[in-house]
Formats: sequence, structure tokens, C-alpha cells
Amino acid sequence: MVLQAPSLMPKTIGFVVAGGHSERMGRDKALLPWAGTTLLEHALARLRAVCGEVQILAGAEARYTGHGAVVQLDIVRDAGPLGGVHAGLLSLDVALGVFLGVDTPLVPSALLGALLAQAEGFDAVVPVVGGWPEPLCAVYRATCLDAVQRRLEAGDRKMTSFWPDVRVRAMEEDELAAFGDPEEMFQNLNTPEDYLRRQG
Repeated sequence: MVLQAPSLMPKTIGFVVAGGHSERMGRDKALLPWAGTTLLEHALARLRAVCGEVQILAGAEARYTGHGAVVQLDIVRDAGPLGGVHAGLLSLDVALGVFLGVDTPLVPSALLGALLAQAEGFDAVVPVVGGWPEPLCAVYRATCLDAVQRRLEAGDRKMTSFWPDVRVRAMEEDELAAFGDPEEMFQNLNTPEDYLRRQG
């Protein structure tokens, strides 16, 4: 696969999705140490490698200031990750947004660039591993906003609920394998055990 250099990509905004409550972790996972920094800073750095601007989707609580990124709060409360994506799309003043969960530190920036490179002609580009999509490591076009808004207004909080209404490009495992082991790249750090295992 031939990728565009980041400088040739359409203007994009990168969003770190960090609005969760970290209940299973027992502490704010975004601020956990990782590779000499924090999970939040690690996510921001990977997005900065492919995006001209980065923002933080912080959920309902004003937090994470001082990281050199605009912090966006959910407009629709208690809507889970879809509420975060909605907030990001509302603030999107360019064509494309790259969304990355703060708890997926093994996703390489090269993969984020590859998702962007596949966005032409689609509203969303999403990795799929073992038949399961990874909707918080994805590119969403501003054209997704109306579909997301309709689903939220209907009370449907499922991350993939709006996909039937937009053009989705699935990036399958054979394509993902160019960037690492697909089974490993998207592992979430949800519990202290997950965190310690990946740290080790």
C-alpha cells in the first residue's frame, strides 16, 4: 500500500477520545505513565504525526488542560463514546477527523496515516479485526454528523449505530498486518492487569 506523506494529507483534526470514567482501572487511565510520558500524551503525539491540529474529547468533565490541545466536552450527556465522537464532529471545521481511544497505546501513527489515505469517497474508515470493528481508531468525515445526531436523538448510543447511514470503508486484517499484529494493536487497557501486562 502506498501512503501519502502527512504533509500531503487533507487538513485534519486528531481527537483523543478520553471521556470514560476508568472505573475498571480504578484511576484516570489517561494520566497513567506510558513510555516516559502518559497515555494521553502518547495518544496526542501519535495524532500530531498525521494531523495538523489535535483536540481532547474529555467527556462531561472539564479536565486535561495544559496539554497543548483544545478540550471538548460532550454536548449529549451519558452517551458514552458516541457522545465524544459527536462532540468532535461538532467542532470539526475541516473535512476529516481522526479519532483515537486514549487506552489503545499500541496503535502506530503509520496506521492512522493509512486510514486517512483511504478516506477519499468514504464517510468513515474503520479497522476490522476478527469481524469486530474498532470504531475508536477511525477516521470520520464531517458528513457523519447528521447521522450521529439522529441516532443520539433516538436514544441509540451504540458506536456503530450510524454506520448504515454513511459510507464506511472497512480496513481488513490483511491490510492492517502491514503495521503490526492486528490482534495486538487494538488491545485496550481497561484494568490494572491489562496495564501491567502491556507495561511488562
